[in-house]
Amino acid sequence: MILADLPMQKEAAETAIAELGGRAAFVSVDVSDEESVKSMVCDAVEVFGGLDIMVSNAGILKAGSLSEMDSATFERVNKVNYTGYFYCAKYASEIMKAQYEANNKMWSDIIQINSKSGLTGSKNNFAYAGGKFGGIGLTQSFALELAPFQIKVNAVCPGNYYDGPLWSDPEKGLFVQYLKAGKVSGAKTIEDVKKHYLSLTPINRGCMPEDVAKAVFYCVEQCFETGQAIPVTGGQVMLS
Repeated sequence: MILADLPMQKEAAETAIAELGGRAAFVSVDVSDEESVKSMVCDAVEVFGGLDIMVSNAGILKAGSLSEMDSATFERVNKVNYTGYFYCAKYASEIMKAQYEANNKMWSDIIQINSKSGLTGSKNNFAYAGGKFGGIGLTQSFALELAPFQIKVNAVCPGNYYDGPLWSDPEKGLFVQYLKAGKVSGAKTIEDVKKHYLSLTPINRGCMPEDVAKAVFYCVEQCFETGQAIPVTGGQVMLS
């Protein structure tokens, strides 16, 4: 397994590698940079001899209204969330297609960790939601192109992981961002914002890492689904 992230995350990655019993390696990558992604894939093949699964998990979010959002921020969000997924799929699929040509019994998987915001619009969060909607379009299109090579391409769309730093960081977390952006009408405190979001989910809790992991395992283990966007939202978003 390759754990790939920005250089600043190396220490956290090495902790995870130790927990995995050393059966992994860290590779530095910036998914918004094409050459960096290409190098990451090459490093993975060099270390492990091939590439069976690519999970495109990098993402950033910056909330704000149309009047507040500047073009540089909009482009940065989409460079990571949308274009980064394209780079990962592009270079991973090159290896996976070569593996299929060598062994036509080989199956491979490309999985994007998308978001419930890729399934439904998100007030004052259009940069993130737009990129995630686009990611599902990429997923469906890649699935059609890569199916002849037995490469399945799916997206997992988690609900809100409230306990993680994305939401709960006291300075930059989404509870803080959404309070400042006025995303939740009438909310005056961070706790008001949190209560609002918990009330939207029939299963009254946030999404957890193990919920997402089970959806990823499903994508890999089944052989008859491709081009899908799988909600993991506790019922907050239901497909029609």
